[in-house]
Amino acid sequence: MRVFVTGATGHIGTAVVAELLGAGHEVVGLARSDRSAAALSAAGAGVHRGSLEDTDGLRRGAAAADGVIHLAFGHDFSDYAGALATDLRAVEAMGEALEGTGRPFVITSGTLMLALAAPGRLGTEDDAIAPASPPVPRGEAENAAVALAARGVRSSVVRLAPSVHGPSDLHGFVPQLIGFAREQGVSAYVEDGATRWPAVHTLDAARLFRLALEAAPAGSRLHGAADEGVPFREIAEAIGRGLDVPVKSVPREAAQEHFGFLSGFVTLDNPTSSARTTELLGWRPEHPALLPDLAAGHYFGRSGA
Repeated sequence: MRVFVTGATGHIGTAVVAELLGAGHEVVGLARSDRSAAALSAAGAGVHRGSLEDTDGLRRGAAAADGVIHLAFGHDFSDYAGALATDLRAVEAMGEALEGTGRPFVITSGTLMLALAAPGRLGTEDDAIAPASPPVPRGEAENAAVALAARGVRSSVVRLAPSVHGPSDLHGFVPQLIGFAREQGVSAYVEDGATRWPAVHTLDAARLFRLALEAAPAGSRLHGAADEGVPFREIAEAIGRGLDVPVKSVPREAAQEHFGFLSGFVTLDNPTSSARTTELLGWRPEHPALLPDLAAGHYFGRSGA
């Protein structure tokens, strides 16, 4: 299968490209820079020059492919609303190009939206995101993708856990938390630290994207969560051990001081089930869970984490 991949040179995208190539697929990745184009060529993938803002280019890339995996997202928290709008336009553009073809279109979302849409309970793949004002982050793009199933596209949504971890994770939530702890000399958690974060290893996430491309039913929602929910206090304690710094509780009103732009996320309780995903696709995580991965030490030998 010839697969068009956006975000193909990012943390997760690099693993997805390798997974697809290893399974015998042909890959063409979206590249907005010479550096990204060179990385794709070195990996054995083709190059489609463009960006998420270039909707005509996205349509062309999707139309020329047998399937699409959409991973790219502009993580600009200074204009998060703008990033969400760009993502929605990208999904709509590529969806239009695939309409009536029956080809697979896999987009990326996150499990954290379930903590906003259905707080206080275990999130499942059956949880749809109801329209809201203001909209739930990435909810509009997710619903747009699911709706494509009625327009002849084998669309699916992979909701990723907030912690997609592993040796290639250089800029995700875990390195950010480690950076905060290193700067402040203390690894913190909020109040009793009982809020739970799901997690998944990068390589297990990459395999899930491939399985979704190959076999996900049209209109399906899938969960990339190997750890159903790791208490935040245990994450903070693992970081404290890795950095050899104290671990402490901070009150909710001090979360911004300790966690900066992540303060709104660290207080979310996000237990997430992947039972339906396993049933549909036979996806079974094989790589280390979050706490053993932190204990392995690779996160703590980096100058940037």
